[in-house]
Amino acid sequence: MIKKFINLILIFIFLFLSILFFLNSKQNNQIEIIKQRGVLLVGTTGDYRPMSYYNPDTNTYEGFDIDLAQNIADSLHVKLRFIPTSWKTLMQDTIDEKFDMALSGITITKERKQKALMSKGYLNNGKTVLCRAEDAEKYLSIETINKPDVRVMENPGGLNEKFARENLPNAELIIHNVNEEIPELIALGKADVMITEIIEAKYYANKDKRLVVPIANKPFTHGQIGALFPKKNKQLLNYVNKYIDKQKYFIN
Repeated sequence: MIKKFINLILIFIFLFLSILFFLNSKQNNQIEIIKQRGVLLVGTTGDYRPMSYYNPDTNTYEGFDIDLAQNIADSLHVKLRFIPTSWKTLMQDTIDEKFDMALSGITITKERKQKALMSKGYLNNGKTVLCRAEDAEKYLSIETINKPDVRVMENPGGLNEKFARENLPNAELIIHNVNEEIPELIALGKADVMITEIIEAKYYANKDKRLVVPIANKPFTHGQIGALFPKKNKQLLNYVNKYIDKQKYFIN
C-alpha cells in the first residue's frame, strides 16, 4: 500500500515537472512568442540602399533586406513591424532586445558574434571606394587615400567609420550623420571618398554618373551580410538559417 502511494506521488511529481518544463520551454521559445504576439519586430537603419531605406514620400521601408524581412514574417504567418535603429545604436538595441532580429545590410563580424547572434551569410560583400568619376584613377589603394589632402566621409558608429579610423589615419575624416546623403556630397565635391560596402557603392554609382567604384573587383575586405539577433533568440536564428537554405537566398 505504501509502495503504491509512493509510486503515485512519483508519477504526480513527474507529470508536474513535465508540464512545468513544457510551459517553460514554450515561454522561452521566441518563435512561439512571435506567433502569440502576431508581429515580427525587425530592427533596421533605413539609410543603407539598396538593403534598407526609409522612403519619406511613401512612409515605408524599401530594399533587399526589407523584402527578406517580409518574407520571413509571411512564412511565420505574422505581421511585420520595423523598429528604427542606427549604426551607432544597432548593437546596444539588439542587446536590449528592442526587436526580434535586425536586417539592414549587416556585415558578419567576430565582434558582433561575441555580443549577439548572427545568421549564416546570404550576400557576399566587402569594403570598397566610392568617389567622383574624374578621380577614378586617383583612389585605387589604401596608400593613395591615406593622405592629409584626401577627405573621407563616413556615417557615425558603423564599420565604415571603424575601417576609416583604423586604416586611413592620415586622411581627413569627416563624419556625416545621414548616410544616404554622403554619395551626393561626394559628387558635389564636399568630400573625396566614401569607404562603404560594394553593394551600396555600386547602387549609387549606377544611379549617378558622377560617381564610380574604381576597385569594385578588388575590395579592401571580404565578408558576408547576415541577420542579427539578441543572444536569447536561438530558435529564431535557427529558423532564419533554415529559411535562407530553403529559399536559396545566398547571392554572390
